[in-house]
Formats: sequence, C-alpha cells, structure tokens
Amino acid sequence: MRKKWITLLVVLLALLAGTQAVSAVRPTAVGGNQGWYEVMCNVDGATVLFDSQNVGQIQSGVLYVPVYSTGTPYTTYTVQMTGYTPYSGPINSVPGKGEFVTLYATLNPIAPTTPAEPIGGNVGWYVVNCNVNGATVFFDTTNEGQIAQGTLTVQVYVTGTPYKTYSVQMPGYSTFNAPITQYPGKGEKVNLYATLNPSPTAPPAPTTKAPLPAGIIVVAVTVAGLVAAICATKKF
Repeated sequence: MRKKWITLLVVLLALLAGTQAVSAVRPTAVGGNQGWYEVMCNVDGATVLFDSQNVGQIQSGVLYVPVYSTGTPYTTYTVQMTGYTPYSGPINSVPGKGEFVTLYATLNPIAPTTPAEPIGGNVGWYVVNCNVNGATVFFDTTNEGQIAQGTLTVQVYVTGTPYKTYSVQMPGYSTFNAPITQYPGKGEKVNLYATLNPSPTAPPAPTTKAPLPAGIIVVAVTVAGLVAAICATKKF
C-alpha cells in the first residue's frame, strides 16, 4: 500500500514538473491578461478584420481572436467572403481575463447579375435597294447612311420601337417615300426598294420680240410707197 502512494506521488510530481516546463516557454502576455473574441459566422473561410487588421478566417463556424484586456480596444469588425455581401458591425465591449465576447456575422450571397442585353434585344436587318449610288436613306427622320453599290444594310433591334416610313433622296432626283410594313425577326433580313427619278426640268420661258421703233416703221412705209409709185410709172 505504501508503494502505491509513493508511485502516485512520483506521478503527480512529474505532472507538476511538466506543467511548469510548458508554462516556462509560453510568451509573456504584453499589455496584460488575455481574453478572446468569439466571432460566429455562417460561412467557413470568410475573412475577419478587426478595424482594418486581418485576424484570421472562420473555421467550423467560428474564429477565436485573442486580445489583451488592457490593450488598445478594437472598435469595428468586418467579415467578408468572395460572392457574399460583407458584414460590418461595432465592437462595444472588451473581454476580461479568460473571458469571451461573442460577435455575430451573417453573410448573404450576392445576387448574380444578368448581363444586360443590347437595347431592344436581338437584331435583324433592312436592306434598302436603290438605283442611285450616294443617295441618302432615312428611316422616319433618322439618317441611316448612303446607298453604295446599289444597297444599304440597316441594323435594327427586333424588339425595339419599329420604324414607320423610309425615304431616299439625292440632289437632282425626286425624293422617294414609302411606308415600312414588314419587320425583320432575329437574324432576318427585309428588303426595301426605292427608285429615284430625275427631277423634271422646267420648260424654257417663251421669248417675246420687241416691237419695231416707230421711225423704222415710217421709213419702211415710205420706201414701200415709193417702190409702188415707180412701178406704176413704168407700167404706163
């Protein structure tokens, strides 16, 4: 029985010596005694920042952050993770020696953004055919370009506000106007046709002869009378 007590005493002394050895290599807590912030979060791997300092990542729903109760206190904490809206909150208390202060953060996934489609949706084309190169094409009142090699291709959005009319014009030609009654679908083409005719030229203004002066008329009558008199004398 005595040997058992001696053996037990030796074991206790060994444990005590081991504890003292471990305590000897621990760093001295600068700034006073130590407590912990217990940061609870629903997303593992999220990064925790106290003020602007990265203090670690959430693992198994929690991160323990050691602090010294007499050190400079933190004021805010932030928890962030790619794909989630960051969470921030105030730190209103400091843990004492051996105490825990629990902080909570719930991260919500960022809603995926759908790439914006081009205004009006998918596209189709109008192909304007015309007999005069260089003629200008208008859809309603919008200048869409000029005819080249007999055509002009105009891109439109199939779900956009439809055009109602088109016109083609060229100096020296009568303007062509027509309604648009057919609309292209996605990836489709609709042909429009315009024939320009030269503008009619105005007929030349009639010319009026100026009347002969009165003096010339008198002379002509006199000469005619003399000629007639001479002819009559010779006849008799």
